[in-house]
Amino acid sequence: MAHILKFMPELQGQEMAFVQNLTKDYSDEQLQNFANIYRARRKDPNIILLTTLLGFIVVAGVQRFMVGQIGMGILYLFTAGLCFIGTIVDLINYQDIAFSYNQRVANEVDVAVAGMK
Repeated sequence: MAHILKFMPELQGQEMAFVQNLTKDYSDEQLQNFANIYRARRKDPNIILLTTLLGFIVVAGVQRFMVGQIGMGILYLFTAGLCFIGTIVDLINYQDIAFSYNQRVANEVDVAVAGMK
């Protein structure tokens, strides 16, 4: 059994534990396939943080559009990040926003890789 960190050393914390558990029974080839697809689709929490900070200066809600929450993105866009309160909350919770998105992506990639067997 190979270790996912061999293929994806950038994973940390909750995301690492989640992906490790999801791929625990994968062969090296399956891990490589998973890592290639997942790496291309996942969102880095630091990018979510950066786009949230840009919400104070440029356009609020970009971080929500990036994680597929189109309705919240439009709401933030037209309400200046819910009068900046939503943007401040997102600054605090940026890692949770990224992890929630990455969890969905990992599950989708898991299904795709399992279908390649």
